[in-house]
Amino acid sequence: MDRSWAQPVSVGVVSAVIGVTSSFAVVLAGLTAAGADPAQAASGLVVLTALMGVATIWLSRRFRRPLMVAWSTPGAALLASTGAVAGGWPAVVGAFVVGGLLIVATGLVRPLGRLVGAIPAPIAQAMLAGVLLPLCLAPVRALVERPLLVAPIVVLWVVLSRFAPRWASPAAFGLALVIVVVLADGWSWLRPPEIALTAPAFSVAALVGVALPLWVVTMASQNVPGVAVLAAAGYPVPWRYAMVLTGAGTVLGAPAGAHAINLAAITAALPASPESHPDPARRWVACQANGVACLLLAPLATTMAALVAAAPPGVVESVAGLALLGTFGAALAGALAVADPTPDPAVARVPPAVAFLVSAAGVTVAGIGAAFWGLLAGVVLHLALRRRATGRPTAAA
Repeated sequence: MDRSWAQPVSVGVVSAVIGVTSSFAVVLAGLTAAGADPAQAASGLVVLTALMGVATIWLSRRFRRPLMVAWSTPGAALLASTGAVAGGWPAVVGAFVVGGLLIVATGLVRPLGRLVGAIPAPIAQAMLAGVLLPLCLAPVRALVERPLLVAPIVVLWVVLSRFAPRWASPAAFGLALVIVVVLADGWSWLRPPEIALTAPAFSVAALVGVALPLWVVTMASQNVPGVAVLAAAGYPVPWRYAMVLTGAGTVLGAPAGAHAINLAAITAALPASPESHPDPARRWVACQANGVACLLLAPLATTMAALVAAAPPGVVESVAGLALLGTFGAALAGALAVADPTPDPAVARVPPAVAFLVSAAGVTVAGIGAAFWGLLAGVVLHLALRRRATGRPTAAA
């Protein structure tokens, strides 16, 4: 292979492996918690990985830019914290469909995009941090309950976080799979790829408690940061085209269990960097390789899902929690940042603190999960305290 092509191709393959393996356990946990049985969860992973590959190949070739598509890891974490809803898995699938339609509408209807942008960033980040907290506590509990199994995973993750941070979560996931294979009885975990279709149903609880928070967290934690990452690298994002493509892909994949695809954020930095290719005009090749690698990884998702299902309790959950620690830290820092002008910074931190606590509490009211109530409580309190703060004159120094 020509060396000028070898570099972006290798970067694309590496980014695909990292992107899939680092959050595989998170997505599987989210789909399972939302009510998917093992076959439906495995189907969702197969289709999500394939959709990522197809959309990445299409976008990067169409615009000759390093545009990469990923699954919504924060969205999967949201599902894991929300759990089952009224109407069961069909209602959750219906919420995926509506979430995809909302993403399409965000690209086509400017006021809808402005509505998302109007949600205070600290509130959205606080909701995400609250959703992630129970998952990030899983390694702590698992380490206490099964130290002999979990401690090697945690140690490997810590060591690689110091010397090769990109590979910390994939390596931890790989070690967890090795542990499962060693403990497994025979080769029953080897499975061919399968697609399990579910007719969507629609319930108010699922639409309000799953679709709306899934849309908000996907937009705020994936699509908007993804645009920022590429803009910092000098690549404008075709916003409308990207939103319509990823939203339509989400709608098409929803019956098979795919919860959401979106612009890649963190993993997008690698193909868009000089590490991919010295010439910015040729870095899109890395995304082509990324897409092909995702298509090759998709059939393996069923086997990996079967391995995860066979794992001792707490082992894979600890991997998911470790993979989300960085996202949790960033969300918590964003939640506590005081961007809103107010005479009292402590007052400005109250709404995100409430959003965080309500979301982390895991309460369900009227069949609607905590993420929605956390977001609602944070926004209402933000508006109430902001009026109070801006209504009073600031004392002169």
